[in-house]
Amino acid sequence: MNPNEHEYYMKKAYEQALIAMGMNETPIGAVITRMGEIIGRGSNARNTAKNPLAHAEIAAIHQAAGIIGDWRLEGATLYVTVEPCPMCAGAIVQARMDTVVFGARNPKAGCAGSILNILEEPRFNHRVNVIGGVLEEECAALMREFFEALRDGRICGK
Repeated sequence: MNPNEHEYYMKKAYEQALIAMGMNETPIGAVITRMGEIIGRGSNARNTAKNPLAHAEIAAIHQAAGIIGDWRLEGATLYVTVEPCPMCAGAIVQARMDTVVFGARNPKAGCAGSILNILEEPRFNHRVNVIGGVLEEECAALMREFFEALRDGRICGK
């Protein structure tokens, strides 16, 4: 896949992040593609759903598995605005996805290379290709904007 395609789909994930931000959620969005089609979309919704599992990646995986009728998402690429956390990285490996493309690094919880690299861990029975830094500045700026607003009291994060 060429870089323009990665940017195109990352913009679609960014749109999902904006949906999360509109709900006063941490602005993380994800889309899953397979054979050139978007088969899953997700926005972070932990506070809204009152559920620690309501991450953008998990929502997108759930939708994609439902659409294709299988838990194996072989041949799929996940685009996510922020590097996956340990839970999401584990779910991505379990779903047998081919590739993860992320925007901003997550220095506090990232498991696609920042803290750990669960996705490419050679001891697992499946490894996921990782491409980081696609639209990195835009994705990082959205996170900074959200957390500045949260600290300033302009939004409530609960």
